[in-house]
Amino acid sequence: MARWIAGLDGCRGAWAGVLLDLDAPERFRVARFAQVADVLDGAEAPIVVGIDVPIGLPARTASGRSADRAARLLLGKSRSSVFPVPPRSAVEAGSYEEAKRLARLASDPPRAFSIQCWNILPYIRTVDALLRARPELRARLHEVHPEVAFFRLNGDRALAASKKRAEGAEQRRGLLREAGLPEALVASAPPPGIGRDDHLDALAGLVVARDIAEGRATRLPPEPEHDSHGLPVVIWAPALRGAVADAACGT
Repeated sequence: MARWIAGLDGCRGAWAGVLLDLDAPERFRVARFAQVADVLDGAEAPIVVGIDVPIGLPARTASGRSADRAARLLLGKSRSSVFPVPPRSAVEAGSYEEAKRLARLASDPPRAFSIQCWNILPYIRTVDALLRARPELRARLHEVHPEVAFFRLNGDRALAASKKRAEGAEQRRGLLREAGLPEALVASAPPPGIGRDDHLDALAGLVVARDIAEGRATRLPPEPEHDSHGLPVVIWAPALRGAVADAACGT
């Protein structure tokens, strides 16, 4: 019986997706998905999906969700892409101006957020609505952060080059190979409409999904909070490996 897992990354109104059969790793699929539900309800029906989107929205915020703070603490100076998730009222707003107003009302100190953040809120709303409407999916769909994943795969060290540069992309492919993904999958071309960097981020989500399925992934923070709808506030990271794992275990 096949046990599929998946990694998803939002891109241009759709999702970059990669799927792998844990019991037969030579079986995989890369695709562009219109909806997250298309992956969960598809033929593979993955048992675990790592998705690069915030899950669990704060009613009020000061320095961000506990998961965001834990991720920034882990990444240190390389934390540039871990942004504070706006409060739920702002996420659910119908316009950017209204969202900024509501964000100021529900943050301490009052602050709005960038238009770049506003542009990704549709992804957050989609996943939030899906998990609220179908709570059984909460055991399968888990928040990941590609920068956290690659940082962990690199021995808890920042990567030297951006993923948008050729050398940065190749370094990330090397880390994915070392993490145990099949060479053919790591070398696979992004499907039409998917950028190379989004494809790499989906592969990072796949590594985390595998470690979750195998009970080896780590949580940021270790004891997650839950939002007002019971959604977990946690970013999942790959298992510690090599010298970093040995040091953590005191060996």
